[in-house]
Amino acid sequence: VYKRQEQTSEVIRTRILDAARDRFRDYGYSKTTMAEIAEDVQMSAANLYRYFENKHDIAAACASQCIGERIEVLREQARQPGQTAEQRLRAFVLGTLRYTQEAVQNQPRINELVATVTSQRQDIVHAKINEQCALLAEILAYGNESGDFAIDDVITTARAVYATLTLFEVPIFVPLYSQKEFEAIAQQVVELLLKGLVRR
Repeated sequence: VYKRQEQTSEVIRTRILDAARDRFRDYGYSKTTMAEIAEDVQMSAANLYRYFENKHDIAAACASQCIGERIEVLREQARQPGQTAEQRLRAFVLGTLRYTQEAVQNQPRINELVATVTSQRQDIVHAKINEQCALLAEILAYGNESGDFAIDDVITTARAVYATLTLFEVPIFVPLYSQKEFEAIAQQVVELLLKGLVRR
């Protein structure tokens, strides 16, 4: 019985998050209320508070969901069998850019949610950075093993590489360039990184 209740609770939480993501996408974070989210999932506002303490908690859970989806996409792209370390790094950088571009296209009010989570729940942002740095470290270590890269400190280098990708990570930058221009910049960044990573 307890397990069934737990599963039911998880289903309800998922429905709440789906409704909240739709609201945040269509109306923005600040113009969305707990009462509206409750109405969308056909429950009372009082009942909604049994699952989430406040709107910040819902936003944090939505952000964690989105970050998890992003990491899975990047992980899949960077682990394609038969790829060289260079190809994996390129897939990571371009995958990062394309995911951000798609997020902005599908969620035009995403910057408001990003700003809220960044200011209110920095732990989530740091967790995201750590996940992506771990994936980069995996790519770099793979390059060391294959003899393509010559990196003494994979972890530190992964963090430095991640730092160069901020332009492709942050939604607010997406309108600055066309998709073609942005991809050209991403390719240039990859070439610059490879000059420092490739074994000579």
